[in-house]
Amino acid sequence: MSLAPYAMHAEDSRGRRYPEVPHPYRSDYARDRDRVIHSRAFRRLEAKTQVFTTRFSDHFRNRLTHTLEVAQIARTVAAALGLNTELIEALALVHDIGHPPFGHAGEHKLDELMRAHGGSFNHNLHALRIVEQFEQRYLEFPGLNLTFEVREGIIKHSRDYSCKEFPQLGEYLLELRPPLEAQLIDWVDEIAYNTADLDDAREAKLLESDALLAEVAVFREMYADVDAAYPQAREKLKFNEALKRVLDLLATDLIEATERRVRESGAASVEDIRRAPKRLAGFSEEIAARNAELKRFLYKRVYEHPSITEDRDRSVRCLEELFAYYLENPAAMPAFYAQLAGREPRHEVVCDYIAGMTDQFLLRQHKEKFGTP
Repeated sequence: MSLAPYAMHAEDSRGRRYPEVPHPYRSDYARDRDRVIHSRAFRRLEAKTQVFTTRFSDHFRNRLTHTLEVAQIARTVAAALGLNTELIEALALVHDIGHPPFGHAGEHKLDELMRAHGGSFNHNLHALRIVEQFEQRYLEFPGLNLTFEVREGIIKHSRDYSCKEFPQLGEYLLELRPPLEAQLIDWVDEIAYNTADLDDAREAKLLESDALLAEVAVFREMYADVDAAYPQAREKLKFNEALKRVLDLLATDLIEATERRVRESGAASVEDIRRAPKRLAGFSEEIAARNAELKRFLYKRVYEHPSITEDRDRSVRCLEELFAYYLENPAAMPAFYAQLAGREPRHEVVCDYIAGMTDQFLLRQHKEKFGTP
């Protein structure tokens, strides 16, 4: 398949930090994808909660299965736009490996704890440290030695950074936009979790169907069409079909709106994409508004449901208590971290150790130190 002129070509990559001999039949981006999949950080995603814990069901998405869904949607969108599907797949697979235990709630708590010591925590910046420093699998170089574009996409897929505020990131062309493959990641991530969280909420019996139909117009319209075509079908299957159509609508709009903006910008190369005044990937205004309505519903009716917040708050409290414990007792950490704490700022070492934990490992450590939470 030929790529669009504004797609990122592997042969045009800015390369790796440590030069390597090209592989005979895999592109550099395919190798990056494979290195991510074989990393320990990627495997740990299986034991990190997405939204719902297994106390409701064994069928919920975890952070790993969510990541696979993001990768699938990303490849579809990229292929439709003539972009590099190997690059976007690598970016999709790596985009969440910096998440600490307990999802965004855990990230917010770690950031709060680090700010008390003059630092901060950001899961994208942490992901960069994972692939550059913490993953040690190869004889010839530290980290995974990923290409520049994948490392750039790890930090820039969801936001821009200023050189003044983040001088340590200066090599990543902070004054420029990332390639379209990276710009699309946040959008396909939203498509994946907005639709999946509705599915999981229904599985958990936390979703009020009447409220969903009343408050989310895009789902109501899709459901009405399905109900008219299949009036005798099981309600669950009608729900599934309506949700599938919502996902298709969002993905189709993302493709069409992004292609339209690229065309209107006159971009004819990756350099043109980079130098555009603003990012070109995204929904149309109409679908962005509909997607925002869906997100508001999820926050109001699902994410703040007492069954979710009770688990979340208890888990985050365990994280906070463990952070304080390891600050006072660095020798209680594994030898590598304990020794590191004697040479580097202790709060940073404790943060790195906790951020790498899976949910259940953190809860086990907490139980060992404090008893049942």
